[in-house]
Amino acid sequence: MPVAPNDVRHFAALDDTDRAILAVLAGDGRIPNNALAERVGVAPSTCLSRVRALRECGAIRGFHADVDPAAVGLPLQALVSVRLTAHERAAVDAFRARSVRLPGVVSVFHVAGVDDYVLHVRAASGDALRDFVLDHLAVDPAVQHAHTSLIFEQVRGLG
Repeated sequence: MPVAPNDVRHFAALDDTDRAILAVLAGDGRIPNNALAERVGVAPSTCLSRVRALRECGAIRGFHADVDPAAVGLPLQALVSVRLTAHERAAVDAFRARSVRLPGVVSVFHVAGVDDYVLHVRAASGDALRDFVLDHLAVDPAVQHAHTSLIFEQVRGLG
């Protein structure tokens, strides 16, 4: 039976060198291969093949630019917690599929606890954030309750 890319058993095969490569890339995804190889103590050709394998197995999901939201006109950020009315797999999957396509949604987290999802949302203003909630969540019959928390500051960790 094939193992899903995000299955912990799949990543158990990663060795110390793979983990070192992942740690360096998490801190600087633009590091040149030669510098990465030097930092982890392997030959550049070995490093390149290992990075390729890490991408293929799903350990590296992508490379992203960390763009300041204000630079693209979306200075307001919020976490919107959502409680669904129904919890059958089809309803949960359908909400997830819709929510990732909503305007301003950066990330969607399926969580445990009172709420089912937390949406990381960026908006141009308080009015735009209010409109997002009213136009996309309050009218969705799958949503029982939504609670919005403004993000005052975001600081990224290395891990």
